[in-house]
Parts: sequence; structure tokens; C-alpha cells
Amino acid sequence: MSRPKTQDVPDLSALLVPQNDLMLAVERAVLRGRETSQLASLAEQIAAKLAGVITLDLVHAGQRLLEQDISHVLHVSRAPVREALRILERDRLVEFQPRRGALVTAPDATDLRDVYSVRSALYAMLLQQVMGERPADLEAVFDAHMPQVTEAAQDSVDAYAVATFLLNFAIADLSSNRLLADLLQSISLRTLRYVRLGLASNPAAMPAFAKSWCDLHEAVAKRDSDLVVEIAEQRISEIRDTAVLALDVPQDS
Repeated sequence: MSRPKTQDVPDLSALLVPQNDLMLAVERAVLRGRETSQLASLAEQIAAKLAGVITLDLVHAGQRLLEQDISHVLHVSRAPVREALRILERDRLVEFQPRRGALVTAPDATDLRDVYSVRSALYAMLLQQVMGERPADLEAVFDAHMPQVTEAAQDSVDAYAVATFLLNFAIADLSSNRLLADLLQSISLRTLRYVRLGLASNPAAMPAFAKSWCDLHEAVAKRDSDLVVEIAEQRISEIRDTAVLALDVPQDS
């Protein structure tokens, strides 16, 4: 006989639905940029599935993730599930509490500001380095990705979040400083969650955000490193502020 569900225990059937583009992007963040889950451990694959449903808000903040429930749904033992939850703790998607176990973390304005402060500094370093070493390659990355970004801005929040996430990953991949790239990728899952939160609260802002990417593309083409960094920092500040405003909106509004 199955254990009755309570309000703080989520319906985990979403773990069984086919992955969409956003879930695949989340998987890449969990795997730190690796292209395929074939190279991932079972725990990492489980963590990627859980991160996807958390990012899509199919599992809500404050709900408990019980090892036995996840094991039952995915038909795996509890050991890799336990390891998967620790991976999500690393990425600040869950937290462990005494006698309650793993709980989905709530988006938090202080954490958001901290993450974006670090991201802005690291991203500026990344762009300065790549503009100095591989400007033509950076321009080629923009040439390849910007059609998807502009199209996604007219499509949906999830499509835009995926397109910009993949563009950011491609830019980070150009860095010769692997520590810098790894640090950016290590917070990419948290920034993706906040990007989606902010845009979901104000989807009308997507065309303006896409325009800032176009401006950045033009600055790269002009080889103007100072302008590239200035536009990037402004863009990061604007999406941060949008997410902060979303957190200030009452949940029942």
C-alpha cells in the first residue's frame, strides 16, 4: 500500500515525462557542460532530472524530496538518489533539514544578488580575456547563436532561457582559463533558475533583453572590449533586477 501524499511532498510523475529543451539545458549545467549523459554517473543523471523539474517549478519550494519516493518512481536504489540530492545541495537547489530531509530551496533575493554579483565579475573577466585572445571566435559564436536568441525572444520564456543559456555556455567554452569557465558553469544552474523566474514575471521584457544581446554582438564585431564589458554588465544587472522584482510579487497575485 502506497504512503499517502501530504502537501509538502510533490508529485514526482514529472520525472518520467520526456525531456524538453530547458531540461536538457539544466542537465548540461548539472554535468558542468558535458554534452551527453552517457558520460554521467547514475547519481548525476538523477540529479539532472530533479534539477529540471525544480527549474520548471513542477516541484515547488519547500516541498520534501524523499529518497524512497524518488527511488520508486525511477526504479533505482536509494544510494544514487542520496548522492543525487547531495549534488543538488551543492547547486543550492535543495537543503537538508533535521528530521525533514531534503527540501527544495526557495528563490531568495539575497542569494540572487550574491550570485549575480559574482557572475558579473567573472563574466567581465571572461569577456576581457576572450576579446584579447580570440575575438574572431567570439564573433563566430555570436553569429551562430544570435538567430536562435532573437527568434526565441518572440516565442516563449523557456525558449529564450535555453537560447541564452547555450550562448553563455559557448562563450565560456572559448576561455583558456578553465577555472574561470568552470566557476561560471558552476553557478549557471542558479542563474538559469533566476532568469526564468524573472522573465516569467515579465515576458514582455524579452525583446528588450534580446536587443541587448544584439548590441553586445555589434560591440564584439567592432572589437571594442570596453563596450563589450559595459553592455554585458548592464545586461546582467537588468535581468537581476527583473528577477528581484519577481521575488517581491506576492505569490497569490
